[in-house]
Amino acid sequence: TGLAVGMGVGQALLVLLAACTVMPAKDPLLNICMDAKHHKTKPGPEGMLHNQCAPWKDNACCTANTSLEAHKDQSNLYNFNWNHCGLMPPKCKSHFIQDTCLYECSPNLGPWIDQADSSWRRERILHVPLCKEDCEEWWEDCKDYVTCKENWHKGWNWATGTNRCPWGSMCRPFSHVFPQPKDLCEKIWSNSYKYTTEHRGSGRCIQMWFDPAQGNPNVVVAKYYAWKKRSSPAWMEDVTPETDKAVCALPWPVLVLLPLALVVLLERAGGCGSHGWGSL
Repeated sequence: TGLAVGMGVGQALLVLLAACTVMPAKDPLLNICMDAKHHKTKPGPEGMLHNQCAPWKDNACCTANTSLEAHKDQSNLYNFNWNHCGLMPPKCKSHFIQDTCLYECSPNLGPWIDQADSSWRRERILHVPLCKEDCEEWWEDCKDYVTCKENWHKGWNWATGTNRCPWGSMCRPFSHVFPQPKDLCEKIWSNSYKYTTEHRGSGRCIQMWFDPAQGNPNVVVAKYYAWKKRSSPAWMEDVTPETDKAVCALPWPVLVLLPLALVVLLERAGGCGSHGWGSL
């Protein structure tokens, strides 16, 4: 009877050990918010996200107020004025609103978060692979708008507290400033995005536009690129042991008893012959 009890304890401990070894650590690249001006510290549900930011309401890095500000011509988020060269057409503006919603609200940009040297944020996104359709529709709907700058991140005249065209610059059609969709998506925000030939639904590119009823397609994309990044030599050199291996959360008494459990099981196996394991 004592042996049977020992066997039971041993088996239970081995099951716990097996569970421990396959329990993965939380992936530091997935379901996170960047350290920036308006982002929450961690993503979570936001029931009242405004209009174009609503697709992220189930799991968002932005607040309801941030989503509301994202839709204004003169937003309090960064005092940025879309209409610096005349009124931006609504169909064009909708893409910039969606771009803002993705940046502020998405918890799926972890693989592309990079350090930033700005006074207003410690982190930014860099080279996010944007789906072909998202980039090309953005360019198509904005090509007749006019702007005076290629890079909207820096170089503005902020003398009045909002962005104005720098002295000596000319307002020109988007199609001149950005001859191709790739130019728009990659240059306008200092390479935050990367133009790709991947299509929506491929699992290989980030969508600015998606139907939340079908789920968030960017979750799978982030997982794929997180896996790619973890597999790269640069990541392996950079990563700390605590973040890149399975974490064992078993209490120390269980860990102390594990060797004893193994001894009991091995002794039992020796007494029962080759059929002993089959009867366990």
